[in-house]
Amino acid sequence: MSWNIRRRTFAFHPRRADRWERRAPGLRSLLQTERPTLLGVQEALADQVRFVADALGGSYRSVGHGRGPQGGGEASPLYYDTDRLELLDWEQSALSDTPHHPGSRTWGNLIPRSLVSARFRDRATSTAFLAMNTHLDHLSHRSRLRAAQSIRHRVTTSTLPVVLTADMNAQPSSAPIAELLRGEALADTWAAAAQRDSEEWGTFANYREPRLDRRRIDWIMASPELGVARAAINPVRHRSGWASDHLPVQAVLHLPRPGRHHHHGDSADRGLEQRH
Repeated sequence: MSWNIRRRTFAFHPRRADRWERRAPGLRSLLQTERPTLLGVQEALADQVRFVADALGGSYRSVGHGRGPQGGGEASPLYYDTDRLELLDWEQSALSDTPHHPGSRTWGNLIPRSLVSARFRDRATSTAFLAMNTHLDHLSHRSRLRAAQSIRHRVTTSTLPVVLTADMNAQPSSAPIAELLRGEALADTWAAAAQRDSEEWGTFANYREPRLDRRRIDWIMASPELGVARAAINPVRHRSGWASDHLPVQAVLHLPRPGRHHHHGDSADRGLEQRH
């Protein structure tokens, strides 16, 4: 699952739909219902990071911290179910020309952007894979494209299959998306899915009923050798209101069996289902 949960606002009089105390019950309910094995979250402040962990339950852990120079501010953490996934290692880098300088900005974005990367081993199949989670800039097209180029380089140099969860702030026809999909570096899980369990809703619903005439800007991408059994954009609304101004996107993936990884589009045996 990938979900921009909408940062808790500090506005003195936030609009009713945007108030965290109204949204939190819906967030908890949806996460407890879906319980994704892997979850990439965007726009989480420190208390929201803890809230999501509590909602998911004791078997879950997370990696990632705030995008600021000292690790504060909004975070894009990756949550994982330790009953299914073993964390091998992880890192967080800035999306800039100086990725190892936290909070750095060199591509025209006014606020820092970051990428959380983690290597996991699936306990059911013994397959290792690389998961990445990010939130691209909402204003700068140049920043989004440079970030996409940086992420694509990491994907194409990885020896492991990759799963990327993200709020791209970019629709399917955009240059950043074309860059990530170029040469079958990654596949769009919505397009590749054998079964789709929802309409193709616009994922930035802005606390309103989902609409088909809006674009997907939230994504799950995966190495082409990962079979995509199902995909969905989840339109569930809690009785207290919408949990976020974004809808969560979900996919059920098949991991290749160990030793049969052929990078970027070659055939591979299918392992057990892995939910994201």
